Amino acid sequence: VTDVYEGSELYLFRNEQIPGETLVEGKDVKVYITGILNKTKKPIVKISRTAKELVKRLFETEVPEIYDGTVEIKSISREAGSRTKMAVWSNDADVDAIGACIGPKRSRITAVVNELNGEKIDIIPWSENPLEYISRALSPARVVKVVQTGDDSAMAIVPDDKLSLAIGKGGQNVRLAAKLTNWKIDVKSESRATEDQKVEASHTDVDD
Repeated sequence: VTDVYEGSELYLFRNEQIPGETLVEGKDVKVYITGILNKTKKPIVKISRTAKELVKRLFETEVPEIYDGTVEIKSISREAGSRTKMAVWSNDADVDAIGACIGPKRSRITAVVNELNGEKIDIIPWSENPLEYISRALSPARVVKVVQTGDDSAMAIVPDDKLSLAIGKGGQNVRLAAKLTNWKIDVKSESRATEDQKVEASHTDVDD
């Protein structure tokens, strides 16, 4: 898709379009500028509908508390056209960061979702505690416990009936959580964790 504005060409390449989205000539859509080429002559502006920064800018437009800095978007992970996870934090104890992003009667988040053609958006509270942050990032699944297993790697233990929800279809939920937190995350059910503990204990007894 190309357009011309004041002598500049705007290029929205296919891989920068939201999967499954059909763009109609004359329809207004919001895009994120990813780069400008040939600046000295006739500028070529590269734009995107898949960049996670687009989601951030849309929320800045819809949420005054983000625009004025009261609420901060700490991290975003996105699989365009399917799901986005966004971690937010408020520097004002009297301002609910998640509530501000959702808006009265869900008006703010609905405006963003509509602009992104129904893309699902999970908004979670950011935490400076990485294990707590990981637990929240795996929402909507409930997490029983998160254990650090190495440098920037952790194991999340979830109820047996929440295992598939925590992992997500095709591994999407845990994949987005890992990108959001910048940690490697493995997920294990409570029953499997218990069995593994028994095995480890039996090996320890044999070694002794």
